[in-house]
Amino acid sequence: MVNLQINNQNIRKSYLFILFFFSFINFNSLIFLFFLTSLKMKKIAFLLCNTSFVLLSVLFLSITVFSCGKEDKYHQDYDTEDFRILGDTIEVVENSKIQKQLGFQEVFPQEFRAELTTAGIVKAIPNKYARITPPFAGKVLKSYVRLGQMVSAGSPLFAMSSPDYFAAQKEYFDAVQELKQAERNYKRQQDLVEHGVGIKKELEEAETVYRMNQSAVSNSESILKVFNMNFPKISLDQKLIVRSPIAGQVIENFIVIGQYVKKDEDDPLVIVAEVSKVWVVGQIKEKDLALARGLENVDINIASYPGKNIKGKIFHVGESVDENTRSVEVLIECDNREEFLKLGMYATVHFKRESEMKIIIPSEAVFQGENEQFVFLKVGRDKFMRKSIHTEGTSKGGNIVVASGLEQGDTIVSKGGIYLLDIK
Repeated sequence: MVNLQINNQNIRKSYLFILFFFSFINFNSLIFLFFLTSLKMKKIAFLLCNTSFVLLSVLFLSITVFSCGKEDKYHQDYDTEDFRILGDTIEVVENSKIQKQLGFQEVFPQEFRAELTTAGIVKAIPNKYARITPPFAGKVLKSYVRLGQMVSAGSPLFAMSSPDYFAAQKEYFDAVQELKQAERNYKRQQDLVEHGVGIKKELEEAETVYRMNQSAVSNSESILKVFNMNFPKISLDQKLIVRSPIAGQVIENFIVIGQYVKKDEDDPLVIVAEVSKVWVVGQIKEKDLALARGLENVDINIASYPGKNIKGKIFHVGESVDENTRSVEVLIECDNREEFLKLGMYATVHFKRESEMKIIIPSEAVFQGENEQFVFLKVGRDKFMRKSIHTEGTSKGGNIVVASGLEQGDTIVSKGGIYLLDIK
């Protein structure tokens, strides 16, 4: 109310300034009129005189009406006799207009269970998910699996012929033959030196060649080991058998017999996943992170089974906040042996903490200041003062949960606090 009075005075000052400004203009206009009259331009002088008089009359009338209207409204809506300001305390006069608008509530701890519901999506656990692509360019000759089949690590998936694979095999066999030849030469030089008829330099050269061929064979083996080759049974015309790197279920099968595939193709021919355990990836707003801290178990619901409640365990809470959504990723591990959860399925995630006693107040009682939230605390008969509080979210009914600032037995203004806010 004090602010309204000050604003009203400022408005009057503004209008007085405008009135002075127009008076100054009209004074200069009068001088100009005398000048026009001297030039015998009486019609133009008369017109300007009338216009100036009309403008001054309208301006004076509007200022008078506005000032009276504002003064009347001020006295009608706000009456300084309704309250008194005593330092930081507001005293409301008994039976005043303001007192009739106020409602009160004594605060006390209530049972409260912090809950949060968010959306999630079902995903495979990364180390239990494999996209198998052909290692070489070539032609698919045979398929060993079907969609939905369970496979173990090392199980054959498909066979293919490949010029690149043939070249890798040939390189290996050539390296093995050269190694055998180098080994025979090295042993012969050792025998000659032992019997005193050999040359030490030739022995050293033979040993160097032997060691180089050992490295060549080892490198060739490393290339072929990637494809789980059985080296004792390897043959030069052997087909390339692509095997599963993990145990799991064939969830996607794109194998086409006779299909020619390119090397390093992005699209997999087979996808194998272990889906007995999956992740539900949820998103939590940064302001709700405290709810997930220390929480282990959550509840998962899916639209396809409305009455089914799936238990999940928080596996990991992300270390960074998405700058676009201001959310943190939460990974929830779920047992899926019954296969209710399908990869890519949407789910509803419920975070629930254990019940605890908290002070809960109506949202209408809480006001936001520049740097704090506050309520109006009753400190005596019809006496009130601001009280800073810290909140930690809302309850199901939209009420505010108070973390600190209020004690059991405090009485706050639960309704009509806006009238006290206008005073302060």
